[in-house]
Amino acid sequence: MNLADLWFGLFVLIIAGYLILDGFDMGVGMLHLPLARNDTERRTMLNSIGPIWDGNEVWLVLGGGVLFAVFPLVYASLFSGFYLAMMLVLVTLILRAVAIEFRSKEPGVRWRTGWDIVFGASSAGLALLLGVAFGNIVRGVPLDSSGNITVSLIDLLSPFALLFGVTTLAMFTLQGAFYLTMKLEGDLLARLRAWLPRIAGAFFVLMTLIIVVMVMDDQQITQRYTQDIWPVIFPAAALGAFAVAWRMMRSGRDFASFMATSAMIALLLVSAAIGMYPNLLISSIDAANNLTVANAASADNTLTVALVVAVIGMPFVLLYTAGVYYIFRGRTQVEPEGY
Repeated sequence: MNLADLWFGLFVLIIAGYLILDGFDMGVGMLHLPLARNDTERRTMLNSIGPIWDGNEVWLVLGGGVLFAVFPLVYASLFSGFYLAMMLVLVTLILRAVAIEFRSKEPGVRWRTGWDIVFGASSAGLALLLGVAFGNIVRGVPLDSSGNITVSLIDLLSPFALLFGVTTLAMFTLQGAFYLTMKLEGDLLARLRAWLPRIAGAFFVLMTLIIVVMVMDDQQITQRYTQDIWPVIFPAAALGAFAVAWRMMRSGRDFASFMATSAMIALLLVSAAIGMYPNLLISSIDAANNLTVANAASADNTLTVALVVAVIGMPFVLLYTAGVYYIFRGRTQVEPEGY
């Protein structure tokens, strides 16, 4: 294994960390309006993520930093074709943050309801955009020999990409629901538990549909699974993690079910990464244009310096994340000075 391969693995793990942690934030946002019935319940849900939501987004910054420093050609190509989509992602990130911070600054019903709508819509919009982007990357983009992607925003919204987007919505909603089982209590928790089987069922159906479409379409990402048997371990393990989450949900073991869905998300991403490897961006024009781990990586000295920085810095990120979750563990209580 060379440095570029090592960084490919680290990048996948960083993105998995983002999807797991900010994923349940988005899930809470999407459940915020339909689940909570009054101001106290909505404040309870906001306070469940209040101390941690901004720290979770550090993992997105880390992922962007890795692309910029380690795989700069991929970073440049993505911005050449996904620029407008990425600006929309930035807008949803800003709106979500503003909604969380501004929502409880005024007591008016219209003020709070308005920001509740913004919070829910921006959370759903962000999840949808991320899923659509990933769907396009998995299927392939019109990447030319110069590394440029020429595609309109409408072209990115293909049925396959939208299916990925909707499935991502369901996955993050499920992750958020499992997180909330550890934070809520009373009627709100009982209501959530009644919803959980339906959310889990919707995600399972959508995920199964994606797999069927990919296999029938004989996409490049599925070829590795038809040629070799060992990679099947990872999607099978993801299915197993989902089954464990379902079983833990039925027995009321909230933390175990949340950890199982977190493992499922990581394993699904690893499964996709194995199918794509060594490609980082697949060209739908000509496979010779693919950006791979080998031809898109920075020079070895850059990879070495970046690895040293990661070895020094990542423990601090992990310690901060673990510390915040430990300090703010337990059921959420609404305080006058909270969100």
